[in-house]
Amino acid sequence: MKVIVISDIHGNCVALDTVLADIQHESIDKIVCLGDAIQGGPQPAEVVQRLQMLGCLMVMGNADAWLLNGEETGEEVISAERLQKLHVVRAWSLTQLSAAALAFIGNFRPTITIGLSAEHNLLCFHGSPNSFDDLILPSTPEDAFQRLLNPYTGYLLSGGHTHLQQIRRLGDGFFFNPGSVGLAYNHQQNETIFRTDPWAEYAVLSVNDGRVRLEFRRVPFDVEALMAAYRNSGHPYVEEAVVQYTQVGSSGVGPPV
Repeated sequence: MKVIVISDIHGNCVALDTVLADIQHESIDKIVCLGDAIQGGPQPAEVVQRLQMLGCLMVMGNADAWLLNGEETGEEVISAERLQKLHVVRAWSLTQLSAAALAFIGNFRPTITIGLSAEHNLLCFHGSPNSFDDLILPSTPEDAFQRLLNPYTGYLLSGGHTHLQQIRRLGDGFFFNPGSVGLAYNHQQNETIFRTDPWAEYAVLSVNDGRVRLEFRRVPFDVEALMAAYRNSGHPYVEEAVVQYTQVGSSGVGPPV
């Protein structure tokens, strides 16, 4: 059984297509997306079309829910300026999506369980099995990590949300984050500058004859093609996006809207 695990595409179909090209010659049983697929980037409709074409299993992320209802549910403190930008991008994204596309997004699920073998099941979520807003980082204290995931030690576990490839043991299994397809970035960068990484991240999980194998992948995508998509899209913050893919950096703090 081989499962491709993707997450946090954020409306970047250039990066998603790069991942699909990378796996096109592999024998794959399922593809699952851990949420935050559509909102943010210049290609929300294109991403919906690709995911529908793939028959991808879809988890609901906080940005997906935000796109549908415009309600901020996380505990992160967001400046008034950034919140305004999020509303502007959401309004633009909604103009790009048909009623059928929005219905597709509305059917994303809080969690998805995939049977890998008689002994192994994969539990997929966005933040944690309890909430798409929960944060799990390498720096998350062990007691907090156990509080979020210890009830699910019978599973292999995968979540997104933090845009950070990582693996962490839990009982006899483990939790892993595949990283971000469309919006990878360095969490340790200077707070006055934000730079987005020019690659797509994902993971491959396989179980065969009792052997469990996890592979993290990072595949460069065509940044110029993404910039062209931004410029041709009517996205409200094109120049900010362009700057975030250069060494110059931006005056804003935090990931692109």
